[in-house]
Amino acid sequence: MAEHRPRKFRALVRENCPDAGSHAVDDLRFIRQTMERSAAFTAIPGWGMVAIGAIALPAAWFASRHSFDFRWLEIWITEAVLAVSMSMVAIQSKAARAGLPWTSGPGRKVALSFAPPVAAAALLTIPLFRAHLGPTLPGAWLLLYGVGVITGGAFSVSIVPVMGVCFMVVGTAALFLPSFGNWAMAAGFGGLHILFGIWIARRHGG
Repeated sequence: MAEHRPRKFRALVRENCPDAGSHAVDDLRFIRQTMERSAAFTAIPGWGMVAIGAIALPAAWFASRHSFDFRWLEIWITEAVLAVSMSMVAIQSKAARAGLPWTSGPGRKVALSFAPPVAAAALLTIPLFRAHLGPTLPGAWLLLYGVGVITGGAFSVSIVPVMGVCFMVVGTAALFLPSFGNWAMAAGFGGLHILFGIWIARRHGG
């Protein structure tokens, strides 16, 4: 009788206790998800930002030859499309090198926080331009881009929100000095991207 008790006891334990392996998998999944939620998104591409700033400078020079007309708008929209495309490629490349899932966790939070202000800037462009308020566009773009950088940067490295504040300062100046709006675009989308891009590249791995 005594020999059968350990077998019965082990069978009873197996019947009443969940599988230890599944528990371990669940625990690891929970830990991973918690780390993703709390981690900062470090795949901000410093050298990619430098490249984005570099294409903004010639765009500002070409746009300065036009007085906030449709050609001026075309130049900056083209520059924006190129900048977005380059930033997507740069983020994916840096995330892949670091083994980071840029489409989940902190990366998704950055995108969801950054996108609404930028979308608002794009939508405001149409009525402002139709109302012949082209000189106000640089200030509006820079301000809302800065807001997006601040809100998205809350889930990234600490220098990113600082960059957003700088964009808002330049955007405010552009609103009060609309005749210099094109050069404010050069200073913001060109100069600030280059300066902060170099900082991020040196401090956060490219």
